[in-house]
Amino acid sequence: MNLSSQPSPTLSARLRNWARRLKRDGVTLWFACRHAATPWYAKALGVFVVAYALSPIDLIPDFVPVLGYLDDVLLLPGLIWLTIRLIPAAVLAECREQADAWMHRAGSKPTSRWGAALVVAVWITAAAGVWYLWTH
Repeated sequence: MNLSSQPSPTLSARLRNWARRLKRDGVTLWFACRHAATPWYAKALGVFVVAYALSPIDLIPDFVPVLGYLDDVLLLPGLIWLTIRLIPAAVLAECREQADAWMHRAGSKPTSRWGAALVVAVWITAAAGVWYLWTH
């Protein structure tokens, strides 16, 4: 029984809100990686997460059944959540404000050429490993 006077949001509204916050937190990490007060270990993980999150290429292509969306639904949100937890609260609040302002001005998230290069490097390394195992 809902005792509040406002109806609870629908599942689709909650999912849209979650996706919006996730997108904002990806951009937040982009700013946090450049912030002087962010600990080195949070920066290290943040650089990886931001490069992958902002990459125009997925590690597992979306057309691969089930697995294609696994990184978008589980891996990336989990990594963003973990990295956010490593950032001091004051730094996180400041970077979230910067992210909100940037997204309001730009209207979209940035993209990362380094992230695309990282994904391509992983694919090349995996292909080389499979080729090596297959031929030896």
